[in-house]
Amino acid sequence: MRTEAAVFAVVSGFFLVVGVLYGVWSQDPAGIAALTVALLMSLLITFFFAVNYVRRGPRPEDSKRSDVSERAGSVDFFPPSSPWPVTTAAGAAVLALGVVYAVWLFLIGLGLVMAGVCAMAFQYAGREG
Repeated sequence: MRTEAAVFAVVSGFFLVVGVLYGVWSQDPAGIAALTVALLMSLLITFFFAVNYVRRGPRPEDSKRSDVSERAGSVDFFPPSSPWPVTTAAGAAVLALGVVYAVWLFLIGLGLVMAGVCAMAFQYAGREG
């Protein structure tokens, strides 16, 4: 994951330079906010990849001399089916309608989204292995 961290570090650097130049020349608060958010999101991804590289060490993909068979075997656990992505999507739709029509509809959508996201996050939390 060292390569991915380096790529996103370059992206973060780009957003930093462009954001500073844009802020100096334009004085547009919306553009500055958008570039700041883009910088923060790319820094978050850079941090994630860097921490995973430090924790897990190099992968076979990181070596130029690795073979395909080094990555053979089970990758990870993937859930067979789950109703929570549909619940989260429906909640997002209701939430968006609530932004347009009414606060009570927004609150219902927010509750559905939070319930769906929490359920997806903890659905297999007690699973061993």
